[in-house]
Amino acid sequence: MLKYVPLVVFLGMSIMSLFQAAHANTQTSSAYDYSFKTLRGGESMPLAQFKGKVILIVNTASNCGFTKQYSGLENLYTTYKDRGFVVIGVPSNDFGKQEPGTETEIAEFCQLNYVVSFPMTAKEVVSGENAHPFYIWAKKELGFGTAPKWNFHKYLINKEGKIVDYFNSTTSPDAKRIEKAIETLLNE
Repeated sequence: MLKYVPLVVFLGMSIMSLFQAAHANTQTSSAYDYSFKTLRGGESMPLAQFKGKVILIVNTASNCGFTKQYSGLENLYTTYKDRGFVVIGVPSNDFGKQEPGTETEIAEFCQLNYVVSFPMTAKEVVSGENAHPFYIWAKKELGFGTAPKWNFHKYLINKEGKIVDYFNSTTSPDAKRIEKAIETLLNE
């Protein structure tokens, strides 16, 4: 009987290790665990500063067919910001090299052409293995098919920092589906 004790102990420890590993994988972080740099000045912009707000994070580009979405994003922001909503623009040159400018050029373009008042981050990589950690987390949370495939991909985050939905580039910021999702989260 004693010769089986090490086997029982080994099996028990193995099962316990598997349970702990599985449990660790179900514990997810929140958007509040991530930080960007601001477009102007490069100061830290922790998403935790937006706790309690509904957040729409959008990877942007100045020379894209979807660039006109800046107007819709600004409209969403000004419509809902007093109710606890924020848009965060994340310039990226990942798709079609459509954001080649410097951070100063991007800021000036957004201000002059679209009067953007919502927060913008420094230019970031949003796709692939070198993506900003937020984007790696978002893909992990929602699944492979939800990663940005082009500019103006949108992630929606609830007041608790949980990523709850995404919208492809072709979904305009003024789409009823986006407005309805924002309204629902703001009313929770």
